[in-house]
Order: sequence, then structure tokens, then C-alpha cells
Amino acid sequence: MPPLASSTAVPARPHLSGSSPLSATLRNAEDRSERVLVIGAGTSGLAMGKALRDAGITYDCVEREPDLGGNWNIRLNVSSVCESTHLISSKKLTEYPDHPMPESWPEYPSQGLVLEYLRSYAERFGLRESIEFGVGVRHAQPLDPHGWLVELDDGRLRRYGAIAIANGHNWDPAWPDFPGEFSGLALHSSQYKSPDLLQGRRVLVVGGGNSGCDLAVESAQHAATTRLSLRRGYHFLPKFFHGTPIDICGERLLHARVPLAVRRALAHAMVFFLLGTRRGTGLPRPDHRLFETHPTINSQLYYALRHGDLAIRPNIEQLEGDHVRFVDGSVEPFDVILYATGFRLSFPFLDSKHLNWCGDSATGRPELYLNVFSPMRDDLFVLGMIQPDSGQWGLVDLQSQLVARTLLAQREGSRCYERFVDRKQRTSGSASISYLATPRHRLEVEHFSYRRLLRRELRRLGKAPHRVSQTSIV
Repeated sequence: MPPLASSTAVPARPHLSGSSPLSATLRNAEDRSERVLVIGAGTSGLAMGKALRDAGITYDCVEREPDLGGNWNIRLNVSSVCESTHLISSKKLTEYPDHPMPESWPEYPSQGLVLEYLRSYAERFGLRESIEFGVGVRHAQPLDPHGWLVELDDGRLRRYGAIAIANGHNWDPAWPDFPGEFSGLALHSSQYKSPDLLQGRRVLVVGGGNSGCDLAVESAQHAATTRLSLRRGYHFLPKFFHGTPIDICGERLLHARVPLAVRRALAHAMVFFLLGTRRGTGLPRPDHRLFETHPTINSQLYYALRHGDLAIRPNIEQLEGDHVRFVDGSVEPFDVILYATGFRLSFPFLDSKHLNWCGDSATGRPELYLNVFSPMRDDLFVLGMIQPDSGQWGLVDLQSQLVARTLLAQREGSRCYERFVDRKQRTSGSASISYLATPRHRLEVEHFSYRRLLRRELRRLGKAPHRVSQTSIV
């Protein structure tokens, strides 16, 4: 598949293949071509480092921030969580398979516990010693026929045999483009940290995803008034069913091979008995079937709406100073607007043509096999570029194992690897459900079938490297 136009602004640089400047540049570059470079020390970068370490593959990990944890380390500039953030998926379906969370922890741990968990993971498997903190990547340029020339933020040059990108996709805020101007305080959800700034204010939250609904419920407990603006109707599921996390319930149905239509019917019945109908809530009816979008998981939204602490408004038509005009013609004054409108998919250090980018920068995405493997190069991988309908870290653990396995098979020159290369050049995508074609769902995968695909590829590539046995963290 030919690469499409670049979607990220990358400074013009000389072509590195076969030119005289290349020889001079490479002479100044430190040769680490026997190593893999892992970019990022968040949840995906840690899993990738662990898999490479298990496989006996030498690697470096660079992290622009001064500490690990990425999105889940609230002290870092890159973090988009707030003080009250908890996992939206249960700990059992979120944790790394070989590093279970303690049984004594709640089903949906807080951001503080998550960071503690990530630190313990890095400590247990000796990952921190391979991380260079405060070191970012300014630019990565592919070499011909393989390898990468990497320029770090401080100007140092290194040559690597492969790069594994794990910079995450929840750090570059996507701001909506509404006409007019707002004279009050406008924040993206990633900038919101505590409800202190909402006290006694009139607040409008924009966005019906998990972050938007969580923020709306929190605002309803602190602000003078809170409104939630929705462009469309969404499906809402509670966090628990009879004390069991809702994703665990869904996992049991998937293991039992219950057909999708039956799972939809059961979910609708559960919502009816636990939350009731939408009557009196102001929530618009969805224009799509359940599971065709990422359902919003929230047990408190209906409660706040039925108590009158929160009210629904339609999409914004125009900003008018300290007032907002909605598409139904209504106008209300606000002091604060919180935009829970998601994130842009950004790789600022790499020209997107190398990622086989499809579409524009706002709605497009890299077309990669299993969302990980470049169809054009055998030395480029992207970890964690998925939005699953359940926990992510176990899936990223499998992605990382598969990357490590392909590198070993590549070195061995095995027939299994040749067949894998043929598959990745012919195939992309990884979902068994057709999701709505919206920016919010461009990375959506149905976790159960996606996990099965990853495991099948691992089996095809042969014996796995040794892995540490499962034990709970202390």
C-alpha cells in the first residue's frame, strides 16, 4: 500500500539514502544498531521493555518526562488524568497477565494505585535501569534498507536497528472548532485536575464519553449548575452488575460464545432493570446499536440527572461571550467550559508517511497490521495504538510479546517469519464488530477477538521466550 500525504508537521530534512550528507551524519551517530529503541515509558513502553528483556533482545528506552507512568502519573506534564480518576475497566481485565494487582485492591483502582502498580512492575522486572529519563526524540529517519537514524532532543545522534513507538494517544488534546468566542474559562479534560476551580460556578461539559460523563457527575457535586452537551445519543452501562464488574460479565458471555444479538438483548435488559428508562433524564436516544460504539461506563450519571443536579443540552451552535447558544436555539450563561473531546493521534518525531497513514490528521490513522506492524518496514512497531472495549494492558503485553517474537524469528530467518511478513503486507484491521466511522472509534477494537488474533500469531511464530511465573505484587 503506498504511503499517503503526511499528517504531522515535520521539519524538512535532507534525504538520508545514498547522499554524501548521510555518510557524515552517520559518522557522528553513536552506533546502537544491535539494539531496539523504545520510545516512551508509560504502560505500553514498560510492557515492550519487559518483552524484549524476556526475549534477550537488548534495547534502550527513552522517556521525555522525568518519571515513568505516562498518562497515569498525575505529576507529569503529559498526564491527562485528574485526582478522582479511576480505571474504567476492571483490574482483572486491565492488569498485565504476569503481574496481578493485589486482591485487596478495589475493582476499579484509583490513579494513585495505578501509578504504584506501574512502579512495582518496573521494579520487579528490572525495567527502570534501561530507561533514560528527560530524553525525548526530536526526529527518527529510516535508513535503507533497514535501521533508523534517531536525533534526540539534545541533538545527539544514534543509530538503532529498530524502533518501537509507545508514546501513547491520550496526550495531544483535540479541541472542537465552534464559531464565536467564549470569555470564560475554557479547559480541555486533560487540563482538569481537581474540582476546586468549579466551586460555585456555572459549568458546561462537552462530550459524552467516559471522561465527559465522569467530569459532569463530579461537577454536579461542586458547581452551582452543570450542563452536559451531547452531539448524539450514547449507550450507557453501569460499572457493576450484582457486584461484578460489567466487563467481567461481558467476558463470561464471550467465553461462552453467546451471539452478539443475544449479548445486546441481555445488556439492554440489565440496563432497564438497573438504571431504568431514559424518560425524564433528557438523554437523547442513540442512533446506533449497542456495541457499535464504545459504550460509556457510568453508574452515577442517571442518578445525577434524576436528582436534578445535572441537565443535558444538545450540541453547541455558537459561543457568545459568557453565553453559549445551542442547536435547539436555547442560550445559557456559563463561567467554565470543560471540553472532554478526546485527543489527536500524534507522532511528532516521525513523518507519518512512514506509518502508512490513511486519511487526514484529524480523523485518519496509521494502517498497520494488528495496529502494530508496518506493512512497509520490518523494523518499525507501534505499541498501544488501540482503544479496546475492555482493559488494555493485557493486550499490549501480547502485542509486545509478538514484536519480540518477530524480531527473534527475523534474526533466525525462519519460514514462519516469511509467512508473517506476507500476512502483514496483505492485511490490516482487527475488529469483529463494525464500529461507527468517527474519530472516537478509529482505534477501536473488540478486545476478545483482537486478543485471539494476537495469540494466533504468537502460536504461528513458534516457541515463546521464557517468562516470569505469575505472582501477586507485594
